[in-house]
Amino acid sequence: MGREIEELARFVAEAEWDDVPASVRHHAKLTLLDTLGVILAGSERPEVTALRARLVGSGGKGATVFARGWPQCDPKSAALLNGVAGRSPELCEGLRLASGQPAVQILPGILALGERGGSGRELLLAFILGYDVAARLSGAFRPRPLAHQNGGVSLLAAAAAGARMRGLDRLHVSRAMRIATVLFLTPSYRNAVAGATALNVAGGMSGFVATLAPELALAGFTSKEDAIEEALGEVVGMGFSADRILDQLGSRWEITRNYFRLYACCNPIHPALDCLKEILDALHPRPEEIRSIEAATYRFASMMADPNPSNYFASKYSLPHAAATMAVRGGAGWRELDEGALEDPQIALLRPRVHVAEDEAMSARVPRFKPARVTVALADGREMTASRESHRGDFYEPFDEEEIRAKFRELAETLLTAGGARAVERAVDRLEEWPSISALPALLRRRGRG
Repeated sequence: MGREIEELARFVAEAEWDDVPASVRHHAKLTLLDTLGVILAGSERPEVTALRARLVGSGGKGATVFARGWPQCDPKSAALLNGVAGRSPELCEGLRLASGQPAVQILPGILALGERGGSGRELLLAFILGYDVAARLSGAFRPRPLAHQNGGVSLLAAAAAGARMRGLDRLHVSRAMRIATVLFLTPSYRNAVAGATALNVAGGMSGFVATLAPELALAGFTSKEDAIEEALGEVVGMGFSADRILDQLGSRWEITRNYFRLYACCNPIHPALDCLKEILDALHPRPEEIRSIEAATYRFASMMADPNPSNYFASKYSLPHAAATMAVRGGAGWRELDEGALEDPQIALLRPRVHVAEDEAMSARVPRFKPARVTVALADGREMTASRESHRGDFYEPFDEEEIRAKFRELAETLLTAGGARAVERAVDRLEEWPSISALPALLRRRGRG
């Protein structure tokens, strides 16, 4: 194992609570709260409900599934179910400067492990450290063009966080991370535009590996010394350099360099939606008055241009659908981009009038910028253009904290009473005071809708 990755494993094993500034802890708690809300809402998706019915009760207890009724099952299955749920609404946060959604892939595993014995302080520290691993390794390799990062580097980071949650020393953290490379998944991005919800299982498997890899390391399983370098450089990636992995380690906390989502769709199309919102707020057109919506953006976002998505999941990767939904329903959040939006006749009529194209000059500016330009033309001759360098919600242009908290409450109230959502929010704000992580599922059970 190279010196840089070995040092990263040592950092995960040995960093202490007081090493993390209070501002970083605060941001991490906000990220945890946001992720918890997404998991709760995602647990109601029909495929997630059906999977839960097949896994819960098949044997084992010890960890809570964050879903209606708050069932118990073995930690690995609970982590898998909660991870799949968190991926399903397409509302989880992610890395701003690389591809990946670490929080929803790290949190389920360490929550499941923590119910066996762990404090809120230990949970938050493992969460922060795992996020550092995800961001640093994601920035060090070049993914293959079709490779979606569900079950990729964030799976390895989940293994590191799980090892920290289990209290493993640096040698065993290193071993757990290396072992996790043989569990890497390689889902294609084309699953997304095809509406293949199996893509979300890959994200859920990261939580599963967070509970499994530490046990494999403790059991004496071994791995190649250069397993991480080989996997990222030659197997799931096309190049890897460890030169900058340790830059500002312990002073630049990667969890503070993330983005949050308020639009319930794939992040690359958010800059165009921000542009469209600006125009709609200025012109106030009725949907039938819109002659065309022309969007220019960077290459990856421009590929999400199908005006006829095949199902709910595929609709999350369609800029024409998200834009038409915003124009008809006034937004593109969780409630607007629901199952019914696909069948809405006004939205269906408007989708073909949304055209998406790549702007090569914009593509050249990624990843520091993720530009978009949108022009709306109305039947009465009015026309307006808006452009942005990137979307709102990242660390360059963050949302107001209350916007993220309001999102949590909206999502959490699918399963909790309004007072219950507020109570959980307050509890997460005091997470470091929890003597046991079991305090969270106990609170959920008391405040659930049933």
